[in-house]
Amino acid sequence: MRMPASELRERLAIYYVADPEQTDRDFLALVDDALAGGATSLQLRAKRLGGRELFALACALRNRCAAAGALFFVNDRVDVAMAADADGVHVGVHDLPLEETRRLIGDGMVLGFSPLDLTEAAGAKPRGADYAGLGPVFGTASKADAQPELGLAALADQIRAAALPSVGIGGIDAGNAASVIEAGADGVAVISAIQAAADPRRAAEALVAAVQLAKAGR
Repeated sequence: MRMPASELRERLAIYYVADPEQTDRDFLALVDDALAGGATSLQLRAKRLGGRELFALACALRNRCAAAGALFFVNDRVDVAMAADADGVHVGVHDLPLEETRRLIGDGMVLGFSPLDLTEAAGAKPRGADYAGLGPVFGTASKADAQPELGLAALADQIRAAALPSVGIGGIDAGNAASVIEAGADGVAVISAIQAAADPRRAAEALVAAVQLAKAGR
């Protein structure tokens, strides 16, 4: 059974993209701090890890997210997401097509998608996506192959086109998170705002406060 969109919108509020390849810190301690600070969803993104190592890490993160009441996603690797019993998987335009991903995972898992333009955003829902990850909103240094900066106006256009629960990603922190919510996003996806913070837990708490305040005023 597919998760209701209303529930998904709430659970995407603070979406931490956890990447062990972008930190020298204790990665599991970072995850624990983010979850303690209020992250409501977590995506494991580890492009260079082998399948066995990625699976083991996914299982560890799945257990932490379950204990914290957060959703757990695996980036790209549909097989690992299924094997680790993740809540969902997130794919892009160069990964397994949405239709085939949905066929494999069935209706019991959440399917996220990162479109590259307005047309792809509009086609995401009919092809099986449950939510859209849109950006980079402000540009980002966390992804080597990132697209040019989207900006808030184009973000709002893509949110309307997708007609799905959505998160903005790219260059977002507690200082500009409110503007992403005001543009229509249901949540903010971050990497460095948490992983590079002096105090990751407090950084997550600051994001929670910014998003909640913006939603209350929307």
